[in-house]
Amino acid sequence: MSQLLNAILWLPVIGIIAVLFTPKGKDQLVRYISLATTGITFVLTLFLYAGFDQSVGKMQDQFTILAPWIEQFNINYHLAIDGISLPMILLTGLLFFICVLSSWTITKSVKAYFSLMLMLQSSVFGVFMAMDFFLFYVYWEVMLLPMFFLIGIWGGENREYAAIKFFLYTFFGSIVMLVGIIALYYATGKGSESFNILAMHGGQFADMTVNIFGTEWAFNKIFFWAMFLGFAIKVPVFPFHTWLPHAHVQAPTAVSVILAGVLLKMGTYGFLRIAFPIFPEAAVEYSTIIAVLGVVSVLYGAFCAMAQKDVKKLVAYSSVSHMGFVMLGLAAMTTQGVNGAVLQMFNHGTSTAMMFLMIGVLYERSHHRWIVRPDGSKGYGGLATHMPKYTTIFIIGMFASLGLPGLSGFISEALIFLGIYKKFTSITVVAVLGLLVGAAYLLWMYKRMFFGEVSDEVKGYSDMNKREVFYMLPLCAAVIVFGIFPAPILNIMKASVGNLLTILNQG
Repeated sequence: MSQLLNAILWLPVIGIIAVLFTPKGKDQLVRYISLATTGITFVLTLFLYAGFDQSVGKMQDQFTILAPWIEQFNINYHLAIDGISLPMILLTGLLFFICVLSSWTITKSVKAYFSLMLMLQSSVFGVFMAMDFFLFYVYWEVMLLPMFFLIGIWGGENREYAAIKFFLYTFFGSIVMLVGIIALYYATGKGSESFNILAMHGGQFADMTVNIFGTEWAFNKIFFWAMFLGFAIKVPVFPFHTWLPHAHVQAPTAVSVILAGVLLKMGTYGFLRIAFPIFPEAAVEYSTIIAVLGVVSVLYGAFCAMAQKDVKKLVAYSSVSHMGFVMLGLAAMTTQGVNGAVLQMFNHGTSTAMMFLMIGVLYERSHHRWIVRPDGSKGYGGLATHMPKYTTIFIIGMFASLGLPGLSGFISEALIFLGIYKKFTSITVVAVLGLLVGAAYLLWMYKRMFFGEVSDEVKGYSDMNKREVFYMLPLCAAVIVFGIFPAPILNIMKASVGNLLTILNQG
């Protein structure tokens, strides 16, 4: 069973090789190779789910691979999964399959585009599977390259600026994180477990100090913040969020989906896998600061979304707000809060993917994203009358994002509020305002785009075709099924979340 991890990780690489060796001009064949690769990979993630023992909180032996890599420095090829990483692997497999289908109309440098998409998929899987710090960092950095080129080549008018800003912000966070990795390597004595992420769990650095610029500092506090900064930029947490709206607006649709649906989750995953369990004392001590940053992100993202006239930028800022809720759940460090945070990571991935995909469908017809144009005239209007299939699917994604009971966003946000209320009562009350503002900007957007008289421009749009409906159906099913019955996701994470909370409580 452990070879499933290798198959999932390396199948996209085989797909890249197949795409690159495809004869020039065979663009349709490139698309089908990419579709088959991501489709098989997604099926393999389902086998992973089927064989997963939900009662085990730690890494499972049957899904662990450990082999020497750079023996001189005790660096290993170490892959494993638990109940926190598995939902992210499932989400990655699903979204990349859907994104290949949504990219069917790409005509510019088709081989390069799909090769980079498959490279991005493999690197994301690597981040969620790697249990060796060096291997984790390699995949974390490799992920930057395909994202940089996908935004910079296939993006909008200001794509170069957005790509460079994305790269610089994320690379800065990576450098800070690298300092922490090097410090941990020396703190563990450069021994056989010096790059083993799991071996560092448990707060063993609580009593250590480090001399920086002639001053003694508590090791766990200094390097907790080094890790925190590296991951907070990826989430992104206010005030490290400014790269996100530019990247989203300029990125092609499928890349926006991957960015919001998967890449932002790598930041919060880093807290769960690295920052919290390695430095539990510091995490508990600074939980109030984390909660404050979370609630600021919730409100700031929501109010910025309300001010937008570009519908894609509106959804981009909504991601800042929704990831703020994840930070609140993590700061709570309670069973309900952390379960809600991990579930929100998954649910936000599906609902925000729906929103970006639907915006992409509309953009292909309109070649603009204006709710209200800069000159004050109406951008869209009357879509509900003219595009009924599009309207139906859009409203499902919108209400899931809004947190309507019965759809996936509700249960994860409810768990987060249950988890944080007792510890951060005042912050909970303030954070609820974010839900209200979220409902306001989404309904305001829907009213302006879908109601009113059908404009002459909109009359020229066609409704969704079979391909577009097909790739939206799995996401529709996900937000409805997991809104009514979230147990399939909650059950696989609960033992691993319990194990993390045990480490935090000991810290």
